[in-house]
Amino acid sequence: QVQLVESGGGSVQAGGSLRLSCAASGYTYSTYSMGWFRQAPGKEREGVAKIRSDGTATYADSVKGRFTISQDNAKNTLDLQMNSLKPEDTAMYYCAAERTLCRGGYCYNWGGVLFNYWGQGTQVTVSS
Repeated sequence: QVQLVESGGGSVQAGGSLRLSCAASGYTYSTYSMGWFRQAPGKEREGVAKIRSDGTATYADSVKGRFTISQDNAKNTLDLQMNSLKPEDTAMYYCAAERTLCRGGYCYNWGGVLFNYWGQGTQVTVSS
């Protein structure tokens, strides 16, 4: 059974930094993509950053140059370093893992990559 557990959220002032971490169990990082997503109240969930098994990263335009995604395959962890945070970055942040086919639950298609395993989320609040 795949389990994803996020940590590292919190409250910070604009311009500050936070680092999110995701610990995975029951999942093989080395062959699939992982990603970070966020959802603000009243808005749809959106992709923030994703990383392929070969280390290739993709970022949403809104976070390019400010956020960095990284993974440690040996430790089965996924991190998101967030710098120069803005109030509009306030949201619940979710760690997610690719699944070949979506089988129930929330499924997000980001550029042909299906994310169907999700953590419970960690709140990030940025004040102005």
